[in-house]
Amino acid sequence: MPSQPPTSAQNDAPAQALAKVPAVTLGFWAIKILATTLGETGADLFTQQYDMGYAAGIALFCVPLLILVAAQIRAKGFHALLYWATILASTTAGTALADFFDRSLGIGYTGGSAVLLACVAGSLLAWRLVLGTVSVTSVSEPRAEAFYWLTITFSQTLGTALGDWSADDGGLGYLGGAALFGGALLVLALLYRFTALSRTALFWAAFILTRPLGATVGDFLDKPLAQGGLNLGRDMATLVLLAAIALALWLVPQRAGKAH
Repeated sequence: MPSQPPTSAQNDAPAQALAKVPAVTLGFWAIKILATTLGETGADLFTQQYDMGYAAGIALFCVPLLILVAAQIRAKGFHALLYWATILASTTAGTALADFFDRSLGIGYTGGSAVLLACVAGSLLAWRLVLGTVSVTSVSEPRAEAFYWLTITFSQTLGTALGDWSADDGGLGYLGGAALFGGALLVLALLYRFTALSRTALFWAAFILTRPLGATVGDFLDKPLAQGGLNLGRDMATLVLLAAIALALWLVPQRAGKAH
């Protein structure tokens, strides 16, 4: 008997098997914001409260980041816990890196933001030149994954610098900074809903902006009342955020995005 032609579902199966990043849903963005907020409180807990310093903090957070990225690339498919652990590693490493640029190197929040913006743009440009696209739907093979995680780490670092710039140099404070970046994300959501602008460009703009939102919210949670915060402390804020992420992952199961 002649073989039957493959069905549409069968054709899609290999792409689904190779998808290595989650589908971009409302749940994805909610967990991303929680993760970036944890990145701020968690990194500051070690570099500032435990007085490790930024250089030691970079070493502390970058080692697990590299291990997790390697594990993510070697994995045969999408694993939610592995993916979000890698995101958490990138956002804590990004916080320490941004603080090192801004404070240890003495170039300030404006200079640090400019340097890190150039790093994000350079990473995206190299990704585009090598693979022809920077869409997250292309993240299904090692080279694309390497560019993806490099860009994410730079964007997490840039977001921290932008958050600190808005709250301090910009004079907005923590709540003002959160309102600024939250409003910008709302504008991007409206552009996604009502325009035909590039979905890839909107994704990366939103991905970058969730980081300064998380940075300002994280500072608001842990800073003293006299500095405009809630004075939860970095350790308590970090534990609360860890619990919130675990609950979100349980309530909002993550599924693999489609690879193209």
